[in-house]
Amino acid sequence: MAERFPAVFVSHGAPALAIEDSPAREFLSGLGQTLGRPDAVLVVSAHWESSQATVSAAARPETIHDFFGFPQELYRISYAAPGAPQLASRASKLLGARGIDTHVHPTRGLDHGAWVPLLLMFPDAGIPVTQLTVQPELGTEHHFRLGEALRPLREEGVLILGSGGTTHNLSEFGRHRRDAPPPAWVTGFQEWLAHAVEGGTTDDLLHYRERGPEATRNHPSEEHFLPIFAAAGAGSPDIAGRRIHRSHTFGVLAMDAYRFD
Repeated sequence: MAERFPAVFVSHGAPALAIEDSPAREFLSGLGQTLGRPDAVLVVSAHWESSQATVSAAARPETIHDFFGFPQELYRISYAAPGAPQLASRASKLLGARGIDTHVHPTRGLDHGAWVPLLLMFPDAGIPVTQLTVQPELGTEHHFRLGEALRPLREEGVLILGSGGTTHNLSEFGRHRRDAPPPAWVTGFQEWLAHAVEGGTTDDLLHYRERGPEATRNHPSEEHFLPIFAAAGAGSPDIAGRRIHRSHTFGVLAMDAYRFD
């Protein structure tokens, strides 16, 4: 019988997280051992957007270096995990059964929203991986429904991993040192989110843009926050989520992580 895994949301920050020491890197480097070894991973990454839910059926997904201006060491990294075409097909059927039309992409590789945390969590790259897009035009409730549809995968040895950012305002990013303390507009939203998740107030979470303090400033666009809704939807409806990491980098990037059992 397959082990039951939680759904997890992590903040992946800047690509250099893969090679530069930080509290978030240390946390992710131990997270794989904490969770155990799944049979496969389905990643909902902020860095693959589409108008329609899309999963990758790539048999050998390439490592996509979808960034520029970072140390050359990053561009030499290859995360050669096997693909998970059977999981992609299963996910597509689960989504379709809930009335969510889904496209299967035959070759899409792993962007840094997927391979950076996976490199730290499962460095041997031996676990099959597929990715699912975010659909920014469709909003929070749609992504929560995605998670609900995919919930059965947790009983089938699959880790559902949402990868984005607790906060993500890149226009503020360059104004702060890497070790800068977080401003109040970041910590206010960060703690409001923890209260909403751990208090099980799903309605507040889904309407974060109206109810969360400085929500638009923390997320000028939504793509980096939408993966948390997929993870939350995949959690059991009668069990609140739990924050499992809290830290910051460059002041404005909150690097929190949550698990939904």
